[in-house]
Amino acid sequence: MIEDSSRQVRVLVVGSGFSGLGAAIRLKEAGEDFVILDKTDDIGGTWAVNTYPGCMCDVPSHLYSFSFALNPHWSRVFSPQPEIWDYLRDCADRFSLRPHIRFGTEVTGAQWDDARQQWQVDTTDGTWTADVLVAGTGALSAPAVPSLPGLDTFEGKVFHSARWDHTHDLTGRRVAVIGTGASAIQFIPEIAPQVKQLTVLQRTPPWVMSRRDREMRPAEQRLYARLPGLQRLLRTAIYWVREVQGIFFLHPRLGRLGSHLSRQHLHRQVADPELRAKLTPNFAFGCKRVLMSNTYYPALARPNVKVETQAIEEVRPEGIATTDGAVHEVDTIIFGTGFHVTDAPIAGLVRGRDGRSLAEHWAGSPQAYLGTAVAGFPNLFLPLGPNTGLGHTSVVLMIESQIGYLMAALAHLRRTGAKTIEPRPEAQATFVRAVDRKMRGTTWVAGGCSSWYLDSTGRNSTLWPGYTFGFRRLLARFDPAAHAISGVAPDPVAGASTVTAPVAAAGTEREEPQSC
Repeated sequence: MIEDSSRQVRVLVVGSGFSGLGAAIRLKEAGEDFVILDKTDDIGGTWAVNTYPGCMCDVPSHLYSFSFALNPHWSRVFSPQPEIWDYLRDCADRFSLRPHIRFGTEVTGAQWDDARQQWQVDTTDGTWTADVLVAGTGALSAPAVPSLPGLDTFEGKVFHSARWDHTHDLTGRRVAVIGTGASAIQFIPEIAPQVKQLTVLQRTPPWVMSRRDREMRPAEQRLYARLPGLQRLLRTAIYWVREVQGIFFLHPRLGRLGSHLSRQHLHRQVADPELRAKLTPNFAFGCKRVLMSNTYYPALARPNVKVETQAIEEVRPEGIATTDGAVHEVDTIIFGTGFHVTDAPIAGLVRGRDGRSLAEHWAGSPQAYLGTAVAGFPNLFLPLGPNTGLGHTSVVLMIESQIGYLMAALAHLRRTGAKTIEPRPEAQATFVRAVDRKMRGTTWVAGGCSSWYLDSTGRNSTLWPGYTFGFRRLLARFDPAAHAISGVAPDPVAGASTVTAPVAAAGTEREEPQSC
């Protein structure tokens, strides 16, 4: 166990969600000295703080989990938030990570000290020094609340879906929901039967597909527990089905099939032609995140629910005024407006060798080598960094590949005795150009919409423009020559070599490091 008095550590991990826990498990397996900092009071990251009604995952649970810690006991094909949260806490217990975690410790700044070749990390509980910093804060950690005129004058209750106020009873209330993204389509069907009146303020309608969900039978759970190989086979099958779906986003013409199926889903569930017209997107399928729900459209068709497509002009003490002159009187406003993704707060807190922050280096458009490391920021690793998000399958696949890269980099440092490692600027620039080249023509940039995938410059710095097996293959070989390495004499032979990173090939995961 690490003593609380210790403020110096080899590897400092920020966050205890999938990224932080996944990195910690591999660090422990490798015998590394590490500490996890988390600003909340429990494990789970976004799955601990997003507790809104109806919260669940859009990726089948057998795939949305660690390849080295499969869970045969999922209750549904798509598991609800409490179950995923329990899974992450269980992983922390199985791999004995709790002694390494410092809860209630928020990072307020991190500065690279070039003289000492260490990270100085300021927190709400003092300062830490670390040789290596892993920023596992994820993309869905900072809720985005739009700056609406008059919001501070509203006399009712206001909260964001990611900070759901469970003490506020919605029964019989007049509620406004701002936003129709992934969170909103999950909680709207849950609250619609409770409230007196629900006004959904929609900027643009999403493409919505049927969710093919069902309960997992006890016999199935027992079978997977007894035959883990069978569960791995199922996971591999799910992997390839989801991977094939990526073709609809990479090749927009093929996306017409998706839009056709989505329109059929809408027509089956909404009889009113006027409402149906409001809910029909005018951009290409996949340009924004495609959502899945069997209950969203029926909820909007309820007599106590109104879909408002006029833009918000201002918030008043009694409600929300729209640009058509109408005033929607409400006593509760719930924001379903997503998160700061391309402008994540952590980018403003982490400062590199030149004293400038990631945000200053990026200037509105995040960039990283392999989506994981940044030139000028030695020994910094960013799970789910720029261009590693996905629109069709599980980001846990990306996280595991990035952890493999992290472990290969640390192994190289140990083997050579070097102190620091970071990507060379030219290697990073080459990678970013390749990503941008592959992104051209995809639905995500050519689909006719403005989405949260795009940063302030209009560049898609969020998603990976390809298949996960391509990303995994790219990160499976660690190339020292692409990195600036200090603290050891140059070795031209070693500099030209590559090191195999400990990541699995697509669909064939590693065996568990210990019993799960």
